[in-house]
Amino acid sequence: MIPAGFEYHRPSDIASAVSILQEHGDEARVIAGGHSLIPMMKLRMADMGHLIDLQDIDALKGISLMGDTVTIGAMVTQHELITSATLANAVPIIKEAALLIADPQVRYVGTVGGNVANGDPGNDMPGLMQCLNASYELSGPDGTRTVAAREFYEAAYFTARDDEEILTRIHIPVPAAGTGYAYEKQKRKIGDYATAASAVMLRVVDGVCAEASIAMTNLADTPVFAEAASAALYGRALDDAAIGDAVSAAIEATDPVADNRGPVEFKKHVASVILRRAIDRAASRAS
Repeated sequence: MIPAGFEYHRPSDIASAVSILQEHGDEARVIAGGHSLIPMMKLRMADMGHLIDLQDIDALKGISLMGDTVTIGAMVTQHELITSATLANAVPIIKEAALLIADPQVRYVGTVGGNVANGDPGNDMPGLMQCLNASYELSGPDGTRTVAAREFYEAAYFTARDDEEILTRIHIPVPAAGTGYAYEKQKRKIGDYATAASAVMLRVVDGVCAEASIAMTNLADTPVFAEAASAALYGRALDDAAIGDAVSAAIEATDPVADNRGPVEFKKHVASVILRRAIDRAASRAS
């Protein structure tokens, strides 16, 4: 279908984009890669009077490493996440996850900011950012503020971002040297959302888990930061008993619904298999 008519804006700076949002209120939406919004507009499920394209805002682009923090601009594409030497060295799990998103055509255009900002529980990056303890920088009429990824998601498509704010940057603490990582995802076909996915970060000292972070994707109406699962591994050797406890705690924190990817029990089973694989692979990479 063809979207309803709208006025197109292409500002060159963040302040101008925020000003347009203020001026037009509920009638205005920002667009990054457009993979979520444009299909909704074509189906007439979203009717926008004003569309604000962020492509010309250079301040929303680029990947940098300053000290022990990686900063990613909201308009960085999934392809750029994959090809960035900075990320490959500092936070390699991001490349691993980005390679599992959709297909190359989507990744050349789809942005990390769009992936994390719209609150879709099926998107891969929100759970990963919770696992990495990332924070989001938001710019609005009252200035700039930062919200932790673990506190950003409130319900499906509802987040802590105010209507007149734009998510501009993502800040990620660089994991300690020797941290093992893995992103595992099960999907029906290339390009599909996950039936279940899991991000795991582990640090092992003298054979004992000294730090763990686990998050799950598409198993509730928000990404699931499985704090109890992480705690189940802490201070223990990563044997079958510890991993089993962590998997059980993670599954307990999920709340999937039956849909065309399967019934609830099937999704929980897939999630347990995926998480166990992720823990095993992260542990094998920890040194």
